[in-house]
Amino acid sequence: MALFSTKRSRSPDVVVITGASSGIGRATAHSFAARGARLVLAARRAQILREVVHECEKLGAEAIAVPTDVTDAEAVSNLAQAAMDAFGRIDVWVNNAGTGVFGPYTEARIELHRQVIEINLLGTMYGAAAVVPIFLRQGHGVLINNISMGGWAPTPFAAAYTASKFGLRGFTASLRQELKDHADIHVCAVFPSIIDTPGFVHGANVSGRALELSGVVYPPEDVAEKIVGLVDWPRDEVAVGWPARAGQVAYALLPGPTEHIMGAAMRRFLRHASPAPRTEGAVMRPVDRGATVSGGLRANGGARGRGGRYLGLALAAAALGIGAAVTAGALPARQRR
Repeated sequence: MALFSTKRSRSPDVVVITGASSGIGRATAHSFAARGARLVLAARRAQILREVVHECEKLGAEAIAVPTDVTDAEAVSNLAQAAMDAFGRIDVWVNNAGTGVFGPYTEARIELHRQVIEINLLGTMYGAAAVVPIFLRQGHGVLINNISMGGWAPTPFAAAYTASKFGLRGFTASLRQELKDHADIHVCAVFPSIIDTPGFVHGANVSGRALELSGVVYPPEDVAEKIVGLVDWPRDEVAVGWPARAGQVAYALLPGPTEHIMGAAMRRFLRHASPAPRTEGAVMRPVDRGATVSGGLRANGGARGRGGRYLGLALAAAALGIGAAVTAGALPARQRR
């Protein structure tokens, strides 16, 4: 189903994007705007969302802002209705809003962990609940869930984040199979590696250590390109960056060793990373900072200090796991633990 499909209409597609005020969501809005889509942009920060609308209009697109908290099922339903009221249909829905808590599980308030689940998993489920009935009535639509490499392999010291992403991948796969009899309705999943977004400012960090990232960091525009591409060529699952695919293969073939290497690398990272204040970021409520597409990580050279190198080892561990899996042959997973 192409963006300007002659099967339905010659008018541009109507695209709803959650988490559109910064990072991947903002980059995705720009990419769709450049192709002339009609956009319905959602996020909690109303003023920043209006700025994104203005940017999209400068690119020649029609766009509206619908301030939305994705943890509120009624608000998400209202978002879908606003899109229908404005444009008469919804062709593409991108569930992009997401966050996380980094650090020892017991160091964070349980309310933080619960909010991560509500934003990442339930927020996406609310989006699907709002738009899938519309797709069924129309007979077409593309639902795109932005998941994370954390949906393929567990991320140590991000337990709630991992739980939400594992659940989100399962939800997406299950829903995809339910809709298989509807040839023009597609459910797609995107699995980015580490992306240079303000998400590291918005997430909670209770570790007391700075998130000094390795040099393997990708621009948000790479993810936006994948998302837009899924409208023309829908696929079940796509990766952005080699660490995501490496993590998937390594954990599928050698879960035990992959967990061990990732855990050891992350523990070493925490021992050597620079001290930093503990923060709850924007998990519980929005903050003004972090309203750009890029988080500035690549401008700082990616890795900063010894901690960044150890976090880089954690990413490389996934790739090493592939080689180990090939060497191990076809042993059942339970024997490799």
